[in-house]
Amino acid sequence: MEQISAYSEKFNIELSKFQNLETVHALPDIYHYWSEKYLLPKLNALGFDSLVGFFVRYISEACNRRKPNISKVVSLGSGNSDFEIDLARRLRELGTNNFHFVCLEMNGPMLERGKTLAAGNGLSHHFSFIECDLNNWTAPHQFDSILAIHSLHHVAALEKLFDEVHRSLSDDGAFLINDMIGRNGHMRWPEALEVVQAFWKELPHTKKYNHQLKRFEDEFVNWDCSTEGFEGIRAQDILPELIKRFEFDCFLGFSNIIDIFIDRNFGHNYDPKNESDVAFIDRVAITDDALLESGKIKPTHMIAALKKEGATLKRYKHLTPEFCVRWP
Repeated sequence: MEQISAYSEKFNIELSKFQNLETVHALPDIYHYWSEKYLLPKLNALGFDSLVGFFVRYISEACNRRKPNISKVVSLGSGNSDFEIDLARRLRELGTNNFHFVCLEMNGPMLERGKTLAAGNGLSHHFSFIECDLNNWTAPHQFDSILAIHSLHHVAALEKLFDEVHRSLSDDGAFLINDMIGRNGHMRWPEALEVVQAFWKELPHTKKYNHQLKRFEDEFVNWDCSTEGFEGIRAQDILPELIKRFEFDCFLGFSNIIDIFIDRNFGHNYDPKNESDVAFIDRVAITDDALLESGKIKPTHMIAALKKEGATLKRYKHLTPEFCVRWP
């Protein structure tokens, strides 16, 4: 009974947190500076022109295989469905029209915003919207593409969900992911925390303002945000559980230390037009990449395409999924 009560409490916190959030993917300007300079070249090295291009490539290939029939796509935890609708627009620009997105989201107001956005883009016939708790999802049929865009780190029943994804993925389909795989609650493991704190000591007071919590943090707070709602509830288990069940067709593990300085909390303190700000971010990013490639710290994010079988792994340098797991 206590477990049910605790789950219900987290569920309600999660609902209230996101029901009025209309710009889920909005990030500070400094994030976009970093992603263009440090993340995009890694995607380019794997043969993709952008993050959207990664998803479009796999979905369009599935659509081409399925012609003249409809290729079914399901998005797990679609939020306001703005990313999915952007994908649909891009697919149509490529001349691909034989697709249908099913957007699963537990938050009713977000689903309604998705419906409105789809209608405004003339895409309603390409979309269905279903209110659903991913911890208890049962697929009604198979899908050629299953998407998880920053949703898996909100799921408590990962094993159950991944088993259902495996069951409902078509034999030649792909499970496409852009998500967080760091320590639970988005905390830093000790080896990463040490580096964050070293950089933190260099910063003036003005750079330590937390825009989310509306406070200055002169000492870096390694906060466990999974104590409230489902944010990062089992993030560190995502990659190991995927490795058990799927083959990786493409994998990019990236970022750790840099997250702290470019995210919604502190990223707004840095201006990409300010030379000293850019110099600091560059120094953190270069240190981050070097430590990740050495294996001294592990990635907190991944972009990946998984298959049931027959995958041919493309990865950035030597950073395989197994190399990127940080075992507790």
